[in-house]
Amino acid sequence: MIRTYQMLKKRRDAGEIDGFTLIELLIVIVVLGILAAVVIFALGGITGKSAVAACQADGATVQVAISAYQNLNSQANPTIANLTTPTGGTQYLQSWPNNSSHYVYSITSGTLYVLAGTAGAASVYSGPQSCNGVQ
Repeated sequence: MIRTYQMLKKRRDAGEIDGFTLIELLIVIVVLGILAAVVIFALGGITGKSAVAACQADGATVQVAISAYQNLNSQANPTIANLTTPTGGTQYLQSWPNNSSHYVYSITSGTLYVLAGTAGAASVYSGPQSCNGVQ
């Protein structure tokens, strides 16, 4: 066995054999695994930050739609159907915000509520800070 190893080493040093050894390949795989773990760990917080930003944007959009509806309809209390269905040529929202894995919006008596996260009770949407509990 030692003789075979010496013969292969001599042939490789002479340039007759090309390629990588098993150890070299394993080292490369381990290094790539470590780099992948670092990237996945670094990107872990991005999802939460994007959910908070989406919650804030959706809340602001719905608040503007509610205000526009109330201004044009003599302070009537809007419903989801009133805001998303074209009536009299006006549609206030293309669709109702839906991101139930992070937050849920609802409207009752013209008041916008947000349930941020999966547990707890819905609270009145009072601006971007209402999305602090989004995960």
